[in-house]
Amino acid sequence: MSDISKVKTIGDREQRTGWILLLPAVLLLLLVFAYPIGRAFWLSLFTKNLGTQLQPIFSGLDNYARMMGDGRFWQSFWTTTLFTLTSVGLELLLGLCIALVLNQQFRGRGLVRAIAILPWALPTALIALAWAWIFNDQFGVANDIPIRLGLIKSGINWLGEPTLATIAIIFADVWKTTPFISILLLAGLQAIPPDLYEAHAIDGASPWQSFRLITLPLLMPQILIAVLFRFAQAFGIFDLIAVMTGGGPGGATEVVSLYIYATVMRYLDFGYGSALVVVTFLLLVMAVALATFLLKKSRVQTSGAIDL
Repeated sequence: MSDISKVKTIGDREQRTGWILLLPAVLLLLLVFAYPIGRAFWLSLFTKNLGTQLQPIFSGLDNYARMMGDGRFWQSFWTTTLFTLTSVGLELLLGLCIALVLNQQFRGRGLVRAIAILPWALPTALIALAWAWIFNDQFGVANDIPIRLGLIKSGINWLGEPTLATIAIIFADVWKTTPFISILLLAGLQAIPPDLYEAHAIDGASPWQSFRLITLPLLMPQILIAVLFRFAQAFGIFDLIAVMTGGGPGGATEVVSLYIYATVMRYLDFGYGSALVVVTFLLLVMAVALATFLLKKSRVQTSGAIDL
């Protein structure tokens, strides 16, 4: 047997071994991930039998056609999109600033890092309850402090007015999850070789130029990963809004997850609720595909930055 054949045989054996080792994880993913989505798609093809309310009726894609004319769904979808884009954008900006600060050398840095991650480590339902009391129109700190400072004369109904309620839940979500992004970005910052900054400074570059030409290109993979995780979490948010506003006032803060919950658990319309789940899942898959494309593109830019 020639050397080339031996190398090919060894490579095939290692590849088979790798697939065998991956098989349990793949089966687990199929059980936990693929089966529920497939089951939801199957249920979405049925509607309730309004006559007997016992046996569902196969209706094909009627639930999806119904969704196209469902104004409440599109309103919740717009609310979810607005909430996701605004909160993730603010979290990325604030998280990057915090990561840059935590990456510097100063006394007590370890303690500050531990404290900075506490909001993310606390249970979301508990945090939501705390923020609901903070924004309470009668007893909340958000009204008490401005009144004491003379900035306002009477309490503001933060959670009773649509725009203010949206601002309140975005503020609470940004406070809760910004540490998650800052920790991910901090790990990326620590992986950047300090020699690059020193060489760039010797060439006469300013700190802003070093940040723009070195930090951002090399940090782009971590940024995209953080945005991908947070986009999926924010788009499917439930507990924070359910505790703070319950989707009110008047459905102004009702996101897709709350609408799905009401459809399935309150109205017992499992077919239409499953259709909503499938569409939401497809939207998340599209976001993942886009983020993956951007991630591959950023790796190419990162390789070019390192070569320079």
